Amino acid sequence: MSAEERLREKLMVALEPTRLDIVNESELHAGHRNSPGTGESHFRVLIVSPRFTGVSRVGRHRMVNDIIAEELKGGIHALALSTYAPGEPLR
Repeated sequence: MSAEERLREKLMVALEPTRLDIVNESELHAGHRNSPGTGESHFRVLIVSPRFTGVSRVGRHRMVNDIIAEELKGGIHALALSTYAPGEPLR
């Protein structure tokens, strides 16, 4: 299973999002000093979940980081998060 598939599975189960976009941006960082060269190191994630209602931005990011902690330890070098509750305008 790829890193993207693991991210998707864990986030879908834990957060029950109404929208989940995961973009692998690793190729944009190929050759950078800290890039492991695996092709699965840099991701951009947009999540809309009712579980974020009433939770601060920092709290939302902590929730996501806790859910995918293993992946963050094992090879994901960079993760850009956009987290929203339903009804919030996407920026």
